[in-house]
Amino acid sequence: MAAKWEKVENNQGVLTVEVEAEQVDHALDQAFKKVVKKVNVPGFRKGKIPRKIFEARFGVESLYQDALDILLPEAYGQAVRETGIEPVDRPEVDVEQMGKGEKLVFKATVTVKPEVKLGEYKGLEIEPKDFTVTDEDVEAELKQMQQRHAELYVVEDGGIEQGDMVLIDFEGFQDGVAFEGGKAENYSLEVGSGTFIAGFEDQLVGMKQGEEKEITVTFPEEYHSPNLAGKEALFQVKVNEIKRKNLPELDDEFAKDVSEFDTLEELKADVKKNLEEKASREKETYVREQLVLKASENAEIDIPQVMIEHELDHMVNEFAQRLQYQGMDIELYYQFSGMDESQLRDQFLDDATNRVRTSLTLDAIAKAEEIQTTEEDVTEELNKLSEMYNRPAEELRKLFTAQDGLAGLYRDIQTRKTVDFLVAESKVTA
Repeated sequence: MAAKWEKVENNQGVLTVEVEAEQVDHALDQAFKKVVKKVNVPGFRKGKIPRKIFEARFGVESLYQDALDILLPEAYGQAVRETGIEPVDRPEVDVEQMGKGEKLVFKATVTVKPEVKLGEYKGLEIEPKDFTVTDEDVEAELKQMQQRHAELYVVEDGGIEQGDMVLIDFEGFQDGVAFEGGKAENYSLEVGSGTFIAGFEDQLVGMKQGEEKEITVTFPEEYHSPNLAGKEALFQVKVNEIKRKNLPELDDEFAKDVSEFDTLEELKADVKKNLEEKASREKETYVREQLVLKASENAEIDIPQVMIEHELDHMVNEFAQRLQYQGMDIELYYQFSGMDESQLRDQFLDDATNRVRTSLTLDAIAKAEEIQTTEEDVTEELNKLSEMYNRPAEELRKLFTAQDGLAGLYRDIQTRKTVDFLVAESKVTA
């Protein structure tokens, strides 16, 4: 077999492949054995028609497609390996020559992984960010704990206040016509949470149980549904129930009720310790993300659109899976949000582009610095996962292998090691 790669423009080229006549004839033999089992010819038992009679009746050309199905995947894969290209999409194949006793000649138009011209990636500096835990942070966390442990009681006489939990019925209209996704009954809402469009929750304040009211709001210009963006809408609202939080006192008794500590001061100290540990993790994540971002910004890459489209496919599938975990499918989401898949993909476009750019940059750095994943790295990772999930490491290895996930594990480890390298080589201080 012979293969030749010619780059045409940007990240696209043509792979010309020649397959020896002997291989073509062998594939035709295999194709005949497959096809003849399905052919009925008078005077012969099914599957027993001689090759010459088959070809005389149907023509050898009737075997070409099955023979191509046998030849092309292996020939293309071998050609890719021989030329060292890295395809990022399915090829467009054009068969130029094929016949019994002849070579198979085909050309594959291929989009390949782009070249990355690395800029500065060692000695990088990033914008400093303060992760110091203050007394105000501790107080804010204590107030959140206070909110979580508050008791709710029904308000029967008074009006709605900010922070109340309410059950409401509502239906939205635009130009007098009800719009999709704008109606609900006994909807639970915390007033002041910012769940609804700006102005909606503020207009609930003062309403009493059983009261009905018309609320007018204006949808933001950037609203995801173009039918409503920037337009005024009227909501008919009825209040079914009002509940208010009875906050516990922040004292020693509170500390005993919500923790293992006897005093509020001990609880505060523990809260501060936990916040500092969280801040340390957030700082590490921030540093790593910013260094990767800086390195990718410094690189020159002509990203093939198809790579971005593949990443968008992945992100939409991820989003659909998250919705399923929440008991909603993607079609229902489209209905409620007023969006379609095209608009969702537009929403994800920047993130998808950044993901691809980052991945290509890290791959290029790993190659330049000869950063590789070793078998010892994989064993260590599997041992960590074994402790985390309380399952034998070998069982996890078999699971990864069976699900074609071992290559992904190798890649994840290499990516982490590459980011570790950027951190070690940066000018960022701990």
